[in-house]
This record gives sequence, C-alpha cells and structure tokens, in this order.
Amino acid sequence: MARYRLTLEFDGTNFVGWQRQENGLAVQEILEDAAKAFCGEDVAAFAAGRTDAGVHALAMTAHIEIEKPTSAHKVRDAINQHLRPHPIAVLDAELAADDFHARFSCKGRAYEYRIVNRRAPLTLDAGRAWRVPQKLDAEAMHAAAQYLVGKHDFTTFRAASCQSDSPVKTLNEISVSRLGEDVFIRCAARSFLHHQVRSITGSLVEVGKGKWRARDLEDALKAADRARCGPVAPAEGLYFVRAEY
Repeated sequence: MARYRLTLEFDGTNFVGWQRQENGLAVQEILEDAAKAFCGEDVAAFAAGRTDAGVHALAMTAHIEIEKPTSAHKVRDAINQHLRPHPIAVLDAELAADDFHARFSCKGRAYEYRIVNRRAPLTLDAGRAWRVPQKLDAEAMHAAAQYLVGKHDFTTFRAASCQSDSPVKTLNEISVSRLGEDVFIRCAARSFLHHQVRSITGSLVEVGKGKWRARDLEDALKAADRARCGPVAPAEGLYFVRAEY
C-alpha cells in the first residue's frame, strides 16, 4: 500500500465543498471516483481543509492510498484524466510517508480573499471574486486587521453551525493589500473556525467603506458575540492557498 500526497487546484463554484455530502457534488467524491476509475480500488481521500460550497483552492493538500504499484507522476496524470470535465486538477503527486496525514499532520493553513473594488459588474471574474462597488480604503482595513492577530476568542467571527470545540484560535498573520482594483485579504493560522475568514472579511469591508473604525472591529472581537459581526462575505471570493507541514 502506497500513500500519495496530492496538491489540488479547483474551482469550487458548482461544488458543495470538499466533503462528500448527499445534497450535491463534492470535491472529495469526484477525486475518490477518479482515483477508483484509474486503479480499480475503493479510495479514501483526505484534505488539509474542509472548504465550504463555492470556495476555491489554489493548492489544497490531500492524500490517498493505492495498493497497485504506481509512480507518483502516473498517479497525477491518470487521476487528472478521470477528473475531466470537472474543474479540478492534481498539480502534483508525490510518495508520502505512511504516517503522513493531509489533515492531522498539517501545522498551518493559509487563505486568501479576493475583492474586486469597482462599479462595473464582473464578467471574467464572476463567481471567483466579490465585487464591492463602494471605494475601499485598503490601508485602513490593514491597520484595523492587526487587532485580530494573536490568540483570541473569535466567537464574533464564528458561524453558528461551527463544530469546533473552542472559539479560541491563534491568527498568525493577516494582511490587506490593493493591486489596481483588486483588494486581497490574506490570513494564516494553524486552523480556522467555520466562516471565520469570510466573517472577518465582511467586517473589514465595513472599515474600508468608512462605516466602522478600527476600534469598532476591536470592540466586536472583544465582545465575543456573533451579533456584533459585520455582513459575512460570500464564498466565491475565498481561496485555500496552502497547507504547511
């Protein structure tokens, strides 16, 4: 039995998320089916993160096990052949140690949220970014975001359906930057709460619009009250960027 570490890219627009579910197609289901079509075995796939419906990935780490002796590059190419026409690709495959686990071995995860700050509707980027027509002050958003760095009770930025044992998380890094009409929010932590990045993003947009001050964001965090959260940003602008091991 050989274990393979996979790096995946996918457009999550038409998926119910990573995890296999009864209410629609999931990335996990399609990957497992593609692997089975290649090797003829029942294959279980595990990922570094359980992305929500509509969330994308630039480099999601996953792992599978296959009994059939196969080179890593053949695993990549064969699975990609069977993934068609779904917008999922195995960017890389490599042999992994028997004790490697995409989720439990992961020491850090990073997400990026992309906002297109313009009046005109999206065409090429529809479903892949959040259009915010009001002018955003990215510098003010970045300054306010620094109040969130460190270990905090993130109840305010936690979905009611979150299954995490504790709302306390350590946000290692968060930044807000602008490149032309694009505004990027980048977050890194060991793990995240359900909807944490999208909740933070929506609140930072309130700062960018001038509706909130930096102190309002800090007060919302300290309140540990979901009702104090700003509007939750839509899923289509969120990308899983990398997993660290």
